[in-house]
Amino acid sequence: MNIKSFDMLGNIAIVKFPKGVRDNVKKKESLELLKNHNSVKTVLEKVGNFKGRLRKMKTKYIVGEKTKEVLYHENNCTFRFNIDSTYFSPRLSNERKEVAEMIKKNEVVLVMFAGVGPFSIVVAKNSNAKKVYSNELNREANKYGEMNISLNKLKEKVELVPGDIKRVAPILKRKGMKFDVILMPRPQLKDSFLKEAFMLSKKGTRIYYYDFCKEDEISGIVEMVKKEALKCKKKIKIIKTKKAGELAPYKFRIRVDFVVL
Repeated sequence: MNIKSFDMLGNIAIVKFPKGVRDNVKKKESLELLKNHNSVKTVLEKVGNFKGRLRKMKTKYIVGEKTKEVLYHENNCTFRFNIDSTYFSPRLSNERKEVAEMIKKNEVVLVMFAGVGPFSIVVAKNSNAKKVYSNELNREANKYGEMNISLNKLKEKVELVPGDIKRVAPILKRKGMKFDVILMPRPQLKDSFLKEAFMLSKKGTRIYYYDFCKEDEISGIVEMVKKEALKCKKKIKIIKTKKAGELAPYKFRIRVDFVVL
């Protein structure tokens, strides 16, 4: 079997082949995968990694129904999205559940880099949050985000605030909006966007900040968070750091939990 690995997203399997595998072999093995997994209707090959701030991936159709639109279920929620034009990680399912369990009754939550709404919707559906604001730059993701809010009957609880957070944060600040919890499941970018998070924080705000690094770099990320807080004249207390998944050998997604004092 040449299939190195595959992710199942609802009705679609995304496979990865080693270099040099012939198309007829890819088709034969993909048909075998279809046969062994009744829920899978389409097999796509991953031909490019996630790129840029919008985290778009490139895939190629191999066999099955000719679609790149997924219907996916997790944590009592349903999501619809396009594989190539939006970002979604099924591997963060447990992470989303864990964060939802940390939200307290009547808290107002901001999710930055919300994509098609997985964190926003899982939190809204599985916690007693009062309201969740969902911010995303990608217009296509926002289109699916709106669809997913309706699919999960959360129109009263989740509100889209689309656009670049660098422009959106000052607008929210002018409206006097401050949040009890800020979730930052950010892509791999140079900018930490902590300035925008601190802009919308108050005493007692809990921030869940995601970054990417090797194990021996975790303390450096924590120091960076502390320095950003100092720049923004905010006092913070680090609650904990945790590994939230391995991306590559010795490279992790980490989450830094801290509170604004």
